[in-house]
Amino acid sequence: MPSGSAEPIDPGVDIGHVHLNVSDIDRSLDFYCGVLGFELTGRSGNEAAFISAGGYHHHIGLNTWTSAGGKPPAPGTTGLFHLAIRYPTRRALADALSRLSEAGTPLTGASDHGVSEALYLDDPDANGVELYWDRPREQWPRSPDGGIAMFTEPLDLRDLLAELEAEPA
Repeated sequence: MPSGSAEPIDPGVDIGHVHLNVSDIDRSLDFYCGVLGFELTGRSGNEAAFISAGGYHHHIGLNTWTSAGGKPPAPGTTGLFHLAIRYPTRRALADALSRLSEAGTPLTGASDHGVSEALYLDDPDANGVELYWDRPREQWPRSPDGGIAMFTEPLDLRDLLAELEAEPA
């Protein structure tokens, strides 16, 4: 356990939002709203925009306060590895894959982790984005001692897209 750690954090804590430095607000909105389907909840000119799913004040903040016209960080530098967006169902993740395909947005990876299935891609500013859904906890793979036994295997994208052909649950 890391030095100075006390009791575990309250299990009700979650991540409320992520704020990204971007080079162009409109280009980022075209991706996050136009392709992924988030809703614009607020905007401050070309300096900031706030987007959400389901009417929350914002899940993602986009700003150009220090990054207007900027370039992505160089490889080998610290910073955000990826932003993970959790979908409520496998069907919703299939819809996201369909949207990406229709927009011509390439994936950088697609994995089955046992506990989840994930799509990986880059946004227009080369920020890594993971789109995923969690399997129900009772389906998570377990080690003999009861721990979570995550793995990484290729995700069958055709099988994922077949969710859109099936009757909704």
